[in-house]
Amino acid sequence: MPADTLVRDLTAALAEIPLIDPHSHIDPLSPTSRSLDDILGYHYYTELAHSAGMSQAPLAEEVPARDRVREIVRHMDRYDNTAQYSWFIDIARTFLGFQGTRLTPADADRLFDVAEKTFAQKDWEKQVFEKTKLEKIFLTNEFDDPLMDFDTSRYVPCLRTDTLVFHLDRPDTRERVLKATGIKVVDAATLRMAIATLFLHFTRKGAKACAISLPPDFEPAHYDDEYIYEQIRFHDCRDIAPGVFWIVAEFCREFRMPFDLMIGVNRKVYANGVYQGQDLFDQRTSLLQYRRVFNAFPEVTFPVSVLTSGQNQELVAYSWIFPNVVPNGHWWYSNIPAYIRKDLSERIQAVPKTKLVGYYSDAYKLEFVLPKYAMYRRVLAGVLADEFVRPGVLSETGAVALGTRLLRDNVREIFKV
Repeated sequence: MPADTLVRDLTAALAEIPLIDPHSHIDPLSPTSRSLDDILGYHYYTELAHSAGMSQAPLAEEVPARDRVREIVRHMDRYDNTAQYSWFIDIARTFLGFQGTRLTPADADRLFDVAEKTFAQKDWEKQVFEKTKLEKIFLTNEFDDPLMDFDTSRYVPCLRTDTLVFHLDRPDTRERVLKATGIKVVDAATLRMAIATLFLHFTRKGAKACAISLPPDFEPAHYDDEYIYEQIRFHDCRDIAPGVFWIVAEFCREFRMPFDLMIGVNRKVYANGVYQGQDLFDQRTSLLQYRRVFNAFPEVTFPVSVLTSGQNQELVAYSWIFPNVVPNGHWWYSNIPAYIRKDLSERIQAVPKTKLVGYYSDAYKLEFVLPKYAMYRRVLAGVLADEFVRPGVLSETGAVALGTRLLRDNVREIFKV
């Protein structure tokens, strides 16, 4: 079947756009892979291999990296139909010179050796940035991260607040807060002082966002100081978590920082799953749970990610009428072409184009930014072709401009980078 010339041309044009990736888990002190084990140790591959029959034995820390890679590759013929497999093939071709169309167990050792040599190059980080056309990438930083020894103009800090909101009952968390801020949290006033100090530290280091991932049954609430004081020595962190979330939102307003909400993850559903392969979702989540915070903080932009494609219509509706609610990327279990295309089509037909944050990589190593964005650009090109260019709504130039807005312009404007 001949290639779709229009989609191909749009994809090529979108591939020239420099990227600002608004969410990742990159360690800026070790941003690139050291071996093929870092690539195939990404939880998607360990999850898929385990789901397809691989035991967890090869994932043990004492197993040599080469042996682990061999075993994961050996199971690839069981999941070579997946989007994640295509990411790996893209990495192998782009960065490791792989020429084939299908990976076999016989390729494991050769690719392992090539990767070891390639990733050891002194300028490898620079090469990945250039090949990916990556300009900036947002991080996920714990509240006590010193944010030192890396370029914060390239690796943009983001204050992750899960620990503050959900684990303030733990002595080790309070000790970390004391060490990071010099403030002992004993009541609502000292809690606010500590959080203010953290926001000040992060913004001085160039942070452009605050973020949190949230369970399905969570609902923010505004607690008075007396209640917070009474609960400050609580044993169930959920007693105070809604109020701590609210205080964080107050400081997002004060420091004019967007608050990324990643909604709906249910932790450790599969108790015997591989590392990072235990979390799923259920159907209890509704954005109605966030109506109070959306209404109370009109000055705060809330880029929202939902865990299921089924919830996308609700996110579209909230983004349709709330000026401060923004659809943000395609998260986790929705991050495959079939769901992206559906969700993107709904968003692009209903939400103002200036509010659409098209994609983020969620990557743990820089090498994954390229294949993930390549997948998204292909889907985006198809949607632009079918829904705008072919019906005569936009010219090809206009479609590329719209794609540029989703890929780059809106990130710059919403996060002020």
